[in-house]
Amino acid sequence: MLSGCSDPAAGFAQPETDSSAAAGDGTESAGSARNEEAQSSAADPADIITDGSAEGYLRVHFIDVGQGDSILIQAGEQAMLVDAGTNESGSVVTEYLRSLNITKLDYLIGTHPHEDHIGGLDDVIHSFDIGTVIMPNVSHTTQTYEDVLDALLEKNLTVTAPHPGDSYSIGDASFTVLSPSAEIAEQAAENDDLNNLSVGIRLVYGSNAFVLCGDAESDSEEAMVESGLDLKADVLKAGHHGSSTSTSDAFLAAVNPDYAVISCGKDNSYGHPHQETMDKLNAADISIFRTDEQGTVVAVSDGSSITWSSAPDTEGVSGSEASPDQQTDEDLTGQTTSYVLNQNTMKFHTPDCSSVAQMKEENRVYFEGTREEIMEMGYTPCGQCEP
Repeated sequence: MLSGCSDPAAGFAQPETDSSAAAGDGTESAGSARNEEAQSSAADPADIITDGSAEGYLRVHFIDVGQGDSILIQAGEQAMLVDAGTNESGSVVTEYLRSLNITKLDYLIGTHPHEDHIGGLDDVIHSFDIGTVIMPNVSHTTQTYEDVLDALLEKNLTVTAPHPGDSYSIGDASFTVLSPSAEIAEQAAENDDLNNLSVGIRLVYGSNAFVLCGDAESDSEEAMVESGLDLKADVLKAGHHGSSTSTSDAFLAAVNPDYAVISCGKDNSYGHPHQETMDKLNAADISIFRTDEQGTVVAVSDGSSITWSSAPDTEGVSGSEASPDQQTDEDLTGQTTSYVLNQNTMKFHTPDCSSVAQMKEENRVYFEGTREEIMEMGYTPCGQCEP
């Protein structure tokens, strides 16, 4: 049981791993005419969502929670939830689960303590029976995170810290933890970089696989590639809502997916998904599904092929507002703004970024100027607040 909110590390248990769970032997990608295949495999959502407990299928629901993540996995009689969107999304997620007659979550994963991922977790914890809880071991002091820890404490639930290579069974499927590595977790904690603390997993059912890695950015993706763990998958949940900070070239090549799912809010202020990411996916002939365009997206695997609840996106364009990386020099010129620089990590933030509160005073520099000037000084933008 968690000993108290002041010490999030307390109560973290070692996982009871399943050594017999498959890590995904020889998963292959189809690789050709992907958009055409996805179009032909699109089905009536009612047909493939009905009776989620039916044996012989794995169902992965990418729930539309706006600018956030929430993924429900059903394998026979068992269910797992990865994230629950924002605080406002808690009721959306719980109602969705109830509509599928779910009363217990055998696994609950909070990928990292950002509000758009764990905001609704306390509602979920209060509303359902919970089995194993997996969350990164991190000290973080926001009300949202405290609410989740309090909910776990009230239900006497322990938290299992993720360790790459640990495998678990869910129905006839299995999943293996991919991230964060110990080194990345240490660096992320030192640098107030919560995105790279994201729990990443590879879910396997028969010859089909899904890779889901929260908001993991390029540093964590690089560590996953170098880990030697099997990353190949049919479906990739694009990291960080399709931001250019994730889906690095090496990682995308290692996963080599046929399909990608982007969970983001319509007309979000971050410009997600970024055009750079969309261009990479399109260049690799990957069929793309987007919750901002298609709402909740469901993938159903019979162990050898995947059926989708809707046809893939065909536009191939970014979010409605250009991301900072896509702004023109003309846009950047003359825009004087207040920023907070971290001299240790060489990242810059907006003043209201949650990372600023955790920044050591000796590393903090207040700067008034343009974004272009800061980048010329060698600083890079924070992946969380995206200044």
